[in-house]
Amino acid sequence: MGWRLNCLGREADTGKEGRALQTTSELEALRRSVAKLREGGMSIGLVPTMGALHEGHLTLVRRAREACDYVVASIFVNPAQFGPNEDLDAYPRQLEEDAALLEGEGCALLWAPEVATMYPPGFATNISVSGVSEGFCGADRPGHFDGVATVVCKLFNQVQPDMAFFGEKDFQQLAVIRTMARDLDLTAPRAHQIIGVPTVREADGLAMSSRNRYLSSEARAAAACLPRAMKAAITAIEAGTDPAMALTELRETLASAGFERVDYAQLADAVNLVPISHLTGSPSRLLVAARIEGTRLIDNMPVG
Repeated sequence: MGWRLNCLGREADTGKEGRALQTTSELEALRRSVAKLREGGMSIGLVPTMGALHEGHLTLVRRAREACDYVVASIFVNPAQFGPNEDLDAYPRQLEEDAALLEGEGCALLWAPEVATMYPPGFATNISVSGVSEGFCGADRPGHFDGVATVVCKLFNQVQPDMAFFGEKDFQQLAVIRTMARDLDLTAPRAHQIIGVPTVREADGLAMSSRNRYLSSEARAAAACLPRAMKAAITAIEAGTDPAMALTELRETLASAGFERVDYAQLADAVNLVPISHLTGSPSRLLVAARIEGTRLIDNMPVG
């Protein structure tokens, strides 16, 4: 007989031999359902999200299903990673729609805690990952990666997954999480079991993001200039053009397309994210953040 957990953590018969999505917002119910999934030595892959799911998120679920017996997804709009002038209240919340998408992809369990569950009264712990969290988005969003590292560490401790899956679109976030897992000797998952999945893009090349929906049709069309300008800069750099010149051209191209501001456009070492001025023979990455119509878009691509 199948079963699932509703959002109050109560078990309900589904009659689908366990194939229906289980959903819970209570920690003890989560632990019970994870233990049930693990019966028989089954493996679990975790896909942490903030909801407003799109094809990029669903690609992570599919990748997790390929690698693990069961997939647990989390949806939690984490207030600790939003700054005072950022869009916490406006961030889209559509739990029912997201749950239907996850069920359609064969996700076994949805962990959707309330803020008070993740940060109960008296919560006083903060994880700060120096070095890799500095610069890039870390410079523009003080405290952001502390919030990311803290909530992801909690998710890892709550679910104890064998593997966890994150999109490479948030490349600095991925580096922060891997460093946190390594430095804190996390065993579930270990740092090498934190899997980066290549960025999923729209037909015109724009990286999929929940924030793309904020754009007007005109700004959305102009936003496609971002990946094109990045590819042009990478082609030039790989052909021997001085990276500084190529990145200046990238900035000018984005300004001409209607972007109001480029927060950063930088070539960096792909492992430690230290900025570099030329290709070194080691894996490199071009990272860009730019704003159009007030919406901040980020992207990155390998170089060399």
